[in-house]
Amino acid sequence: MTLTRRRLVQITGAGLGSSYVLASGLAQGNTLKNTSIQRDAYTKRKLYHGVAYYPELWPEDDIEGDIAEMKKLGINVARMGEFAWSSMEPEEGKISLDFFRGVMDRLHEAGIEVVFCTPTATPPVWLTHGHPERCFVDADGNVMSHGARQHASYEHPAVQKACIRIVKACAKALGDHPALIAWQLDNEMKAHVAEDFSDAAVASWHRWLKQRYGSIDALNRAWGTHIWSQYYQRFEQVPAPKKTPFLHNASLSTAYREFNRERIVDFMKSQREAIRAYAPQPITHNDNPAFNLNHEKSMEALDFASYDAYPTDKQWGALIFRSDFYRGAIPGRPFWLMETSSSHNGWLGNHQPPHPSDFLVAEAASVYALGGEAFCYWLWRQQRTGAELPHSAVMSAWNAPGIGYREVQKVSALREEWTPLLAGSDAIEADIAVTYSDRARAMIETEGLDRREGFPRRYRDVVAMWHDQIRSLGYHRGVRFEHAKLDGLRMLVTPAMPYVSSEFAERIIDFVNKGGTWLCGPVTGTRAEDHTVPTDAGLGLVDALAGVRTKFVVPLTNTDAEGEVFGMRVPLSGWAGATEVEGQADSKGKILTGVAKGLSFLTERRLGKGRIVLLSAQPHGDEGKALVNKIIEHYATQANVRHRFEVSDGTVVGPHRDANNKTLWLAVNMNGEGGRLRLPARSRDALTGEPIQKVWLTLSRYERRAIYPGE
Repeated sequence: MTLTRRRLVQITGAGLGSSYVLASGLAQGNTLKNTSIQRDAYTKRKLYHGVAYYPELWPEDDIEGDIAEMKKLGINVARMGEFAWSSMEPEEGKISLDFFRGVMDRLHEAGIEVVFCTPTATPPVWLTHGHPERCFVDADGNVMSHGARQHASYEHPAVQKACIRIVKACAKALGDHPALIAWQLDNEMKAHVAEDFSDAAVASWHRWLKQRYGSIDALNRAWGTHIWSQYYQRFEQVPAPKKTPFLHNASLSTAYREFNRERIVDFMKSQREAIRAYAPQPITHNDNPAFNLNHEKSMEALDFASYDAYPTDKQWGALIFRSDFYRGAIPGRPFWLMETSSSHNGWLGNHQPPHPSDFLVAEAASVYALGGEAFCYWLWRQQRTGAELPHSAVMSAWNAPGIGYREVQKVSALREEWTPLLAGSDAIEADIAVTYSDRARAMIETEGLDRREGFPRRYRDVVAMWHDQIRSLGYHRGVRFEHAKLDGLRMLVTPAMPYVSSEFAERIIDFVNKGGTWLCGPVTGTRAEDHTVPTDAGLGLVDALAGVRTKFVVPLTNTDAEGEVFGMRVPLSGWAGATEVEGQADSKGKILTGVAKGLSFLTERRLGKGRIVLLSAQPHGDEGKALVNKIIEHYATQANVRHRFEVSDGTVVGPHRDANNKTLWLAVNMNGEGGRLRLPARSRDALTGEPIQKVWLTLSRYERRAIYPGE
């Protein structure tokens, strides 16, 4: 059943002054569609400290020395195979995994476990040379050539066949190996390329459209294709959005992004099935929010989430955001940081500065503190050839300790120190979270947000901006996918999600009715399902949810628009929903100047035991940031959000429940400026057992502390 605005008004009493009552056929009668991944219960048995290891690139005589050095450093897991397809299958159909099995034998003897990767990111030359039809094509029509990675089109049948063949061969040859603990699919899928415009991809696009819409008439209606005479008579006429004299229909551009990102997930699932025919180990993929795939759906192919991050010491907030992002991606399974640099990132033409002393161990501590099971480096030994010569490694190309070697030693000491505390522990899940939507990302890439200088241009950066503000206030916070369950949350913040589906609205009604607070952020609701403009209300279903009527959706960027909330007067920007309240909703913030003067931009509506708060314009600048902080604090307090720490900005606390059911705080200074954390009375150092007498615990630069609070 599709939830319309009219039906939502009937259910919630929006504009009628009534309280929320469940309607048969909705929250009572229907099971809500939900793509959250549920896994068997899992408890960490150890903390992992790992490296990416490429023995195929070096003399075989070096292997024993490599393993001995890994043991000395406390490395207990190695990741292998991801770029080695040409070594495994030098000629088409002639496959041997004997070398890799031999290396795994030696690692196993040394007590080092293995994550084996499918090598499909780097197809060998025999697959694509002389076959441009098998190669990826970008939006400008450029055909990729052999020489880097991600140059093949995963849509081409010959590429798909070869990929699945090598994956099956790896699983069949290595799936029973005692060193093997997990599989990684490919490597950083869609890190370097976006939408595929090859002939094979376009043919697949037409099949995808037919499956999604059923008939060409349904597509034409959804996209409004009579505009500019874009009306189609059959699916094969629908173009891929290559360059045109002006712009493509927004519906087409967004759909093509969604198609490509869902098809990569299908490719991941095909690899999973190939592995599962021979091997039982859990499966992951080294993801990153920047990659061009559907991140939420990709988790359906995985057993645990992992990610790559290469922050400088000034970018530590990105590491915290990604840890929170992937901690919630597959509930009940700890995540891995699969790649980071031991010192500095680098590739031809660019490199980052080396990490300052102790930053690496602070990175590792934050990952373990926020629920991570593994902290791994790219890479073991510096590349002597290729495109990433400037990248740091644990060992140099001349096989001597690299610039980050001593820092890796410190991480090893941390792992040994914290393993007794964290083996068997669970990260406490946050009760305030930010929504991440893959569809929102696709829409915003088609149609940008606020163009004011200093405002994030990318969707993920908007989500991270809200996440950072929640973090800076001391809240333990999470990230929830658009379709994730809302269990355990007391407050959900949803910024910049243009389309609010009926399924999402139903879950919000249920969540709020039970006592949750939904803070609906700017831009949310401004577009309909197929990237069109809503015709029933300015913010679609959000109007009825919030109990408002949107008078205008108008850009306030570079205008004199200002608003006032809680006695604070601030500039406003971005696409604003200028609203009037109806029924039991209250206006909390008015637009004071500009074209929407006198209308509301912050409203509150009680629904059941909870609240729906609509912030429909973006407070801007330093004053705007202060106002957003005030709004978050005000409503988090009303929602009784529990896990908040009195802590200086730049210091992060990860709460755990240990094997003895004790609450454990892991505090890490990340900004290198030191910090403070307020402790309850009778707190103890978790490592020494000594009482901590101070109310305010001082942390020095990049210091880590484990604390039993209030014992």
